[in-house]
Amino acid sequence: MLVVMRSTASEGNLSELKQYLVERDYDFHQSTGANRVIIGIIGDTERLDMEALKALPGVLAVFKIPKE
Repeated sequence: MLVVMRSTASEGNLSELKQYLVERDYDFHQSTGANRVIIGIIGDTERLDMEALKALPGVLAVFKIPKE
């Protein structure tokens, strides 16, 4: 699963997302570009609520990676 943060997202917004994931026992990888931060969530994301992620401050979009 990928979470794309808004270009206006603050460090606090990013910390809140990371804390949300850690509390649910997910690992993640952060990719920081010139205009966006993308968080790749590692683990079985089937039980992760996409709508709850989308509702977090600073989140622009959430994408589920399809299974093969």
